[in-house]
Formats: sequence, structure tokens, C-alpha cells
Amino acid sequence: MNSFLKTSLSKNILILISLTFFNWSCVKEEVKIRFWHFWSEPKQAKVIKEIVAEFEKIHKCKVEISELSWNDGKTKLILAFNSRTAPDVIELGSDWVSQFSSAQVLEELSETEFQTGKYFNYSLEPGKYKNKIYAIPWIVATRVLFCNLELMEKSGIPTPPKTLDELLFFSSKINDDGFGYGFGANGTDPHRLYKKILPLIWTFGGEIVDSNGNIVINNYYTIKSFDYYFKLSRTGIIETQKQIDLLFVQGKVAFCFSGEWLLDLITQSNADLHFTTSLIPGVDGKPGISFAGGEYLAINKNSKNKELAKTFIKFLLSDKNVIKLCREIPSAGFPADTLNFKNPELIINNHKKTFAEQLKYSKMTPVHPRWIEIEAIIEKALEEVIYQKKDIQEALKDAQKEIDIYNRNISF
Repeated sequence: MNSFLKTSLSKNILILISLTFFNWSCVKEEVKIRFWHFWSEPKQAKVIKEIVAEFEKIHKCKVEISELSWNDGKTKLILAFNSRTAPDVIELGSDWVSQFSSAQVLEELSETEFQTGKYFNYSLEPGKYKNKIYAIPWIVATRVLFCNLELMEKSGIPTPPKTLDELLFFSSKINDDGFGYGFGANGTDPHRLYKKILPLIWTFGGEIVDSNGNIVINNYYTIKSFDYYFKLSRTGIIETQKQIDLLFVQGKVAFCFSGEWLLDLITQSNADLHFTTSLIPGVDGKPGISFAGGEYLAINKNSKNKELAKTFIKFLLSDKNVIKLCREIPSAGFPADTLNFKNPELIINNHKKTFAEQLKYSKMTPVHPRWIEIEAIIEKALEEVIYQKKDIQEALKDAQKEIDIYNRNISF
């Protein structure tokens, strides 16, 4: 072989090696993870995309985003896990986590690595299964009492109610005086009605989970709470949360329990509304307990990029990014990290201050793998009482029988 051929062959081999190395490098750099989340509204999605873009730039990877809706998102997740096509990183609602962790489809997370000591104990519980952590709290939100000051003034009520007795009395007075609806009570309203009765049970001093983790609602505190809510519903209007919020914005409802989304609605629709927010009324000198919801981050147990997935979750949880999310989406709530939830960038007015304070006195959905089915049973029982289809004892007795089926059968 002459020298020219040898030289040409050597060059071709070097070029081939170089191209192979180049192609291998490109493949190596294109590491991907998939992230499914529920921030699907345009403004929300924009914030998530900005945070993800920065992560991609720093870590030289690709994060494929899919936006889910709360209407069918859980069904899509279950189907994805069953077909082994679930994403690497998943956002879950607080009342869903135990269903997925108990099915052993989520990766166990290190309490030390994710510094779980920074969170409220109640926010950690939904992420646990058999004392192990499978999901980390990301965002927490609660409900407070919204009060129409104009309607209160017309009935001679100087300050928001501090006790449940006062709430019932003030609501009844405004309603009887004819100035407006005293209280806006949820009636048939799936996935929302139970969030009104649980706080009453907690405030009266009760629980609905026994020492064995079973849901027990046929007890003294639940009877008392059902009775109170029935009386409260007679002091105003019974409607869905959406309609109650709209009526409050229109100045037609004196009191209602609602979340931070109502602040946005008031700003957009009736900025001149004379209102305030107050902590949930209590009993016996103790503060009222509100319902808290939360968004959680978890990793698919079968993810092929678990370390990158962990790094991504830590990035979402970082001070900078979680504050950005809550600042630019005020209705989102607060960072679950207690070191950040009172950040001055987030406490932009007295209403936000009320929500931050109420988070100290809040609880989350009981941890039970079949909670979604159980909440529907509780709501049906309360509806039967509100609309006088059954008395309280009968409704709770029948409901407990249905719940006991899920207490015995807690599979995914």
C-alpha cells in the first residue's frame, strides 16, 4: 500500500473516530426526564416553563413537561403507572399520595437528603407510607374566613366572629335582618364539601382516624360537627364553592370559608368590595383548625434517571424557585418549607398574613390509600343531612358501613 493510501486511510479512521465521539457526546448530553404537573393555566404554565428552562441550561439536559388537569389527572397517572409509561417526576395532590405510595410505585426518598425537618409535621404525613417518605411537600395552602364588612356593619356587628358560636349567631342575624345571606354553605360539591366538615371535627376536638389507621366517622365529634354545619347552612344559602365565591364577590354573602383564589377573584371583579379575612373561629378559647391542601413531588420507582430526578426536585424546592412560584402565582399558596412561607416577598397584604397565620392551625386529609372513595361517602352522608333525607345518626351509621369496606380493603 503506497504512502498516499496509508495517509488517506489514517485520516478517514481519525475522522470516523471523531464523528463517533462527537455523536456519543451529543447523545450523552441529551439526558431526558419527564415531569407531569398540574399548573396548567397559561400564567402558571409560563412560570413552570421558566423554572424548567433554567434547570435545563444549568444541567445540560431536557425536561419534557406534560400539563395535567385536576379533573382527569389522577386517572392518567394510574394508567401511566399500570402501562409502565409514567414520568420520572410527578406532582401529586396531598390526598392522592398514599394511594400511589401504598402501591409501591414511588421511589423512597431520604429524610436527611431532603431535610424534612423544615416542614410542618402535618404536611409530611401525606408523603409517608409505613414510616418512610415517598413524596416531598412543595406547596401548602389553607382556607380562612372571608367576611363582608358592609353587611356586618348594617347588622351592628363590629368584628369578625372569633368562635363558632359567634359565627352561627352573626350569620343568623345578618340573614334574618335581610341584608344578605349570612353564610355560604357548600351543598352537593364533590371534593370540596368534605373540606368544610373536617375542620369542624378538628376544631371541636375530634379525629376521624383511629390508632389502627382506620377511618371512623360515627362518633360524638362528627355528630356534633354535622349538627353544627346543618344549622349554619340554614343561616344563608347552600351552593357550590364556585357560586358562593361569586356571591361573596357580589357582596351578597356575609361569611364563607374559602382559599386564596378568592382574593384574585375579588381583585379582578370587585376591587372596591369592603371585606376582610379572619382566622377560622374556634371553641373554648382555642383557635379554629382549617383544612390545608398541598402539592407534592415524587419520583417514579422505575425511573432510569433517579439522580437527575432528585436534583430536579431539589431545584424546584430551592428558595429561589419556590418563592418565585408563589410570588408570581399568589393563589398557589405558600412554600411548604416553613423557613420560606413567611417570606416578605409573599406577605404582600394583611390577607396573605392571615393565610400564613392560619397555616399554623391547619391539618391535611387523613392518610388512607382509599381516601378518594371515602371522602365521597362522607360527602354523601353530609348531603343527606343538609337536604334532610336522613337524620344525622342514620346517615353516619350507613356511611360507616360503607367506609368499613375500604378499611378492610386498602389495595391500590
